[in-house]
Amino acid sequence: MPIIPDTKNWTWVIEKPCPECGFDASSFDATDVARNIRENAGLWPAVLSRPDVRDRPNDETWSPLEYAAHVRDVLRIFHTRITLMLTEDNPLFANWDQDATAVAERYNEQDPDTIAEEIGEAADALASLLESVHGADWQRVGRRSDGASFTVESIAKYLAHDPSHHAWDVGAV
Repeated sequence: MPIIPDTKNWTWVIEKPCPECGFDASSFDATDVARNIRENAGLWPAVLSRPDVRDRPNDETWSPLEYAAHVRDVLRIFHTRITLMLTEDNPLFANWDQDATAVAERYNEQDPDTIAEEIGEAADALASLLESVHGADWQRVGRRSDGASFTVESIAKYLAHDPSHHAWDVGAV
């Protein structure tokens, strides 16, 4: 399950290395996130071809398949959010309960090959969107439903941690 609480205190993710996975968003520029997302997407087909893909290590931890489906959805959600930030003034993002989505969408029953393909597609779409951002557009803002405010630059760096952390969760890195 995701370890990052959905609170206003999110900036640690982009200011210092993650104490668990070691990912350090402060060590790169937001313009590097597109490459990072594509590289991460390349890790998931091997994870999704493992025989233990549906196995949960314990009741509180997602299976590799559940993590992969979550990563796919994270990429899609952030594509939507960044698109809103680039096309609207200070949009308020719809709330997203990732745990409820995992249950409702039956992540652990989805097809691993389909998820691998969908991660690649979602990563490419999001990376292409990020590659289209230039100049002052990096400073456009948007808000989560809890009031946390992001710029396109900060949300891109914030986003980069999630797929990287989950690749670490499943032993892909």
